[in-house]
Amino acid sequence: MSVAFDAEGKPSKAALAFAQKNGLSAEALQTASDGKQEKLVHHREEGGTACTDLLPAIVSKALDQLPIPKRMRWGASRIEFVRPVQWLVMLYGTEVVSGEVLGLSAERETRGHRFHCNQPLSLANAGDYARLLTEQGKVIADFSERQQIIRQQIQATDSQTGGQVVIDEDLLEEVTALVEWPQALVGQFEERFLAVPAEALISTMAENQKYFHVVDKQGQLMPYFVTVANIESRDPTQVVDGNERVIRPRLSDAAFFFETDKKTPLTRQRERLRNIVFQTKLGSVFDKTERIATLAGSMAAQTGANTAYAQRAGQLSKADLITEMVLEFDQMQGIAGYYYATHDGENPEVAQALTEQYLPRFSGDKLPQTATGTLVALADRLDTIVGIFGIGQKPTGSKDPFGLRRASLGALRLLVEKNLDLDLRDLLQAAVSAHGANIADPAATVDTALAYMLERFRAWYEEAGIATEIYLAVAAKHLTHPGDIDARVQAVNTFAAMPEAAALAAANKRVSNILGKLESPPIGKPDSALMTETAEQTLAQAVASKAEEVAPLFAARQYTEALTALASLREPVDRFFDDVMVMAEDEALRQNRLVLLQQLRSLFLQVADISLLVPAKG
Repeated sequence: MSVAFDAEGKPSKAALAFAQKNGLSAEALQTASDGKQEKLVHHREEGGTACTDLLPAIVSKALDQLPIPKRMRWGASRIEFVRPVQWLVMLYGTEVVSGEVLGLSAERETRGHRFHCNQPLSLANAGDYARLLTEQGKVIADFSERQQIIRQQIQATDSQTGGQVVIDEDLLEEVTALVEWPQALVGQFEERFLAVPAEALISTMAENQKYFHVVDKQGQLMPYFVTVANIESRDPTQVVDGNERVIRPRLSDAAFFFETDKKTPLTRQRERLRNIVFQTKLGSVFDKTERIATLAGSMAAQTGANTAYAQRAGQLSKADLITEMVLEFDQMQGIAGYYYATHDGENPEVAQALTEQYLPRFSGDKLPQTATGTLVALADRLDTIVGIFGIGQKPTGSKDPFGLRRASLGALRLLVEKNLDLDLRDLLQAAVSAHGANIADPAATVDTALAYMLERFRAWYEEAGIATEIYLAVAAKHLTHPGDIDARVQAVNTFAAMPEAAALAAANKRVSNILGKLESPPIGKPDSALMTETAEQTLAQAVASKAEEVAPLFAARQYTEALTALASLREPVDRFFDDVMVMAEDEALRQNRLVLLQQLRSLFLQVADISLLVPAKG
């Protein structure tokens, strides 16, 4: 308390400042102890505030924090929101909450559907809101209820078409937000449009008109669509006819683009890529396709895939980007390339690869089915990764404009899940070499890109529910073969669940600590003549036996089987540490025991550093 009061008991400047901050006189200050020291305190009790007084500010704050990318103003008002706000209802039970939000004063009157019930509806009680709007206002206020009604109405139209409506969940979410009184209706378009790639037709129906498409039992597009109107028309055929007239020119545009593009082979379209910049320091998109072709061809030669297919697919991989179809429907990239390549007479696997090069698009997405598609997809990602790292544009926590995180995870998935027996460092070096003079420091680029990509493994395994320490145990080996890394991680994860794992991990930790204190690691083989204790003799025999047993398993990368076999070392290891003094005074005995421990640790290190499975103390 010497800080708060001087020797005469008068308050210090610090005490006076504390009193002033709390609106008190110095005499009103109190002292209290927390068990260690006395402190200057002030106790003040405040009564609660009525909900009705707090709600306007709470609502205003909540609305301000909505993630609206672009707000708008209306009329002469300076108020901003996502759309013009016409009225405001705030009720607490039966009481109108007095306050203002978005420039409007709260009332108890809402309004119904603008066509079916364009009049005020008075709410006597907040609990009446949903019921009143449904019964009188022709508005289904509850989003989930409205969405379920739309889903059921759409599904009920299958009997009218003989097919099945495909309900895209994102589109359903959007449509639910657009209508208040949903009415699902079936429309039709001319069968001649089915000659156009189905993906283009589906895209224009969904994106431009918010229509759901219909497929037959084989999954082929049918000349029908389902629209969800926001009105219960007395003559639904008029609504359907209007929608059919609106969609016809959209589909005609798609057909025109398709027919126009087919007149120019992809090989000629590719030449136009010379004028499109991929990245200022990394050349044109044409240059990128050259690098993709080189890298994909090289990987094909290593994996036994068709080199000519890989090179051809790499060259044509971006040729559809400047077609009319893709310029109008950007989500058709790759898909359009497949159709045009097929039309041009390209090999079916080359054509398929033009679509598959973008897989996986997101976490959990499907992977390419063909070897050529897999290699082109991998080459494309590696080219981007080393190129962007090579010009010093490493992604930050908030900025990743070239999607290097997604590209890295995609590349790792391709390597691991497609069982490509390729070394990542070698691939990155090849990708850097393909860039030539674009990259000033090739060695540093390879090192940085490699470390970045391997670090992505951590997030991958965390998402799969594998503990970080399991990945770190494998990462301690500084391996660069993704397939081998994954095999080891899966093995250690299985091993960690075994009852022997904790004790063996602790023993490895103990051995690691002992050996880490030595100036140099012990060398040679254990000498049985120097083994004076039964426990060390038993351990030496067990280690030698297991080393012979697991050698072929390690050679075959059967790490799970190897660690399972090594688990039986728990008992002799425990007995060794219970009965044997490792750091014996006799130097010969000490060195012999250290050599034995080194041999033990080396066995486990052939898979991972399992000492890292021991939880850190803290």
